[in-house]
Amino acid sequence: MRNGFSRGRGTAWRGSSDSSEPSGVAPESRRSAASRPPRSLKARALDYLSRREYSRVELMRKLAPFAAAQCEAAAQDEARAHAEVEVEDPLPALLDALEREGWLSDSRFTDSVVHRKATRFGTSRIVGELKQHAIDADRLAEVRETLRETEASRARGVWQRKFGTLPDSPQARAKQARFLAARGFSIDVIRRLLSASDEELPE
Repeated sequence: MRNGFSRGRGTAWRGSSDSSEPSGVAPESRRSAASRPPRSLKARALDYLSRREYSRVELMRKLAPFAAAQCEAAAQDEARAHAEVEVEDPLPALLDALEREGWLSDSRFTDSVVHRKATRFGTSRIVGELKQHAIDADRLAEVRETLRETEASRARGVWQRKFGTLPDSPQARAKQARFLAARGFSIDVIRRLLSASDEELPE
């Protein structure tokens, strides 16, 4: 006979094969937890948004599986009731409401992305990521213009942390150029940076 072992705080589990329930937990409590209604879509959305900014597209992707499950459950209820009611996707209306209430904002999401990534990536990399979130074209143009004004100094900062000295061979130059290009910095900025003398490097 195997000895029981503790799991968690003060909860003993029996080692016998005919029971996998923790001792000391009343059946009524287990039934109550099982019958607890699922969290609403809005509760899930607010939980996500309380941790960081999301774009509308990103939040829709996160909530889509739960919305689909909710629609399926509603359709099953209608079928059991022999009703013919079309179940609508609840996500568009929910996202509209979150935007009206100020919980969801593509503009704030854009600012947060730029703030987090401007010191590590170039303009094309950041703008490309924002495009994947379907950010408004005018907002993208504004971000692109702002980032281009600081592209040289940001590229220098990234280069300085990674390399610190100018390349002394074509192979070293190509390696540094590939690294900066992968980070999204423009070819012109990379060329000026890697062909300059120490005194000429952009501040």
